[in-house]
Amino acid sequence: MAKYIIAHDVGTSGNKAVLVDTEGHVHGKCFEPYKTHFPNPGWAEQEPVDWWNAVTRTTKLLLEKAGVFPNDVLCITYSTQMLGIIPMDSKEGPLRRAIIWLDNRAGEQAERLMRKFLSPGVFALIAGTTLCGKDGMPKLLWLKGEEPEIYNKMCCFLDVAGYLFYRSTGNMVMEWTGASVFGIDLKKKTWLDSIFKYVGLDPRKFPPLVRSIDKVGELTKEAAKECGLLQGTPVIAGAGDAPCAAVGSGAVGEGEGHVYLGTSGWVGVVTERMPQGKCGAATIHSADPNKAFLFAETEAAGGCIQWIADEFYKAEKKDPNIPNVYALMDNEVAKIPPGSNYLLFTPWIYGERAPIDDCYVRASFLNLSAEHTREDLLRAVYEGVAYNIRWIVEIVEKEFKFPMPYLKVIGGGAKGKPWMQILADVTHRKIETVSDPQEAGAVGAALVAAVGLGIYPDFESLRKVVKVDRAFEPQSENSEIYDSLFHSYKEVYSNLRNFYRKLNKERFDKAVCEEVLS
Repeated sequence: MAKYIIAHDVGTSGNKAVLVDTEGHVHGKCFEPYKTHFPNPGWAEQEPVDWWNAVTRTTKLLLEKAGVFPNDVLCITYSTQMLGIIPMDSKEGPLRRAIIWLDNRAGEQAERLMRKFLSPGVFALIAGTTLCGKDGMPKLLWLKGEEPEIYNKMCCFLDVAGYLFYRSTGNMVMEWTGASVFGIDLKKKTWLDSIFKYVGLDPRKFPPLVRSIDKVGELTKEAAKECGLLQGTPVIAGAGDAPCAAVGSGAVGEGEGHVYLGTSGWVGVVTERMPQGKCGAATIHSADPNKAFLFAETEAAGGCIQWIADEFYKAEKKDPNIPNVYALMDNEVAKIPPGSNYLLFTPWIYGERAPIDDCYVRASFLNLSAEHTREDLLRAVYEGVAYNIRWIVEIVEKEFKFPMPYLKVIGGGAKGKPWMQILADVTHRKIETVSDPQEAGAVGAALVAAVGLGIYPDFESLRKVVKVDRAFEPQSENSEIYDSLFHSYKEVYSNLRNFYRKLNKERFDKAVCEEVLS
């Protein structure tokens, strides 16, 4: 009788439950969306209970659709969005909505915190790069300063995974990869208590730590009933979305990298080294307990594609004769010549971390004329994300000395053939995609759990499990136009950075003042 792992990919837009066998094959999936609240400009919050409700409902539906019995499930595990903050009370549970990774409210706290230190090297120790309003410690300082009653009352804070561990098992802990974006010593695997004390945070409010492969507990009677599983089913920690995706890509060996294209995007490399962050790239913990993870994130990749679909293809999305608007968009993109008739798009709709680290920068169309069509704008968006990825790959190679002769691409974006060809042409690299690329995060979490259960001896053994499904070779005839436009693309930020900062810093500061006065 086959045995399965249920992996939950708890993202920004919703939760995906995926049924995975011990060989990494997907046997079923279910998705349930939930809402993101934007109470002020730059703020982003979610209700923790919405995550749990999505987990329980999708688990039940997954079992029903796949015809799998609860005793066929070896364990449940999680791949989650990172940098969430949920203040917890030991009796009441969450004390407020979660402040999620997209949230940029703590810019003032980030600047104030950095002024407390003399060396940029300390920032790299904490966050892998300079701090901004989206980082963990500035947000905790915001909570302490702006909502002191909640900060003082909380027994600890949890991230998204930690909250789901709590609902699953009753235990309040945080897994290493999730903890590393708040501040742990990557060698000693302990919280940076002395740093927390120095900046004014109480180390006692940071929860106990566990590894990705650890069993954090078992499903309680109540949780098991809600999920339709057996009480006592093991809960294996899993890891943050990026480290799990690295495992799901098969890039688990020393120095091996991958590209993820989901709502956000990133270039990641698994390594035994501890590279110091720069150029917006950070070093966090890997899902592999013995490795670190160099992680250069772009805040919006597929999010840009979703934006243009929502705003420019509204009629098509409502048309019952068009079952998949993204397939339609792919077809239209393929008809536009490379370079989008010299139209550039910068994909910084949420600010940016890499290749430039700036919370205030925003997206732009450049060189737009009356001659351009909607389809030109569409292809420019696809290409803009590709330029961003090329820039990050260059940083990884030149600044960190990790060669990337080919790119293993995962995430929903990897399903679109035109986009993968654009990425191959823009980066001059062979692009490889895996089976079920959109489920790579959940598959990765399941394989992490499989190591935790002893099914595989180590992470290196997973390299043979994940297979390449498709490959795209760069087309040399497109290199001249893309090299020229990429050079222009890189000039945009240096020319407009002060404009973006002036415009958006005033906007965010005004919003914060209005919130305080109200």
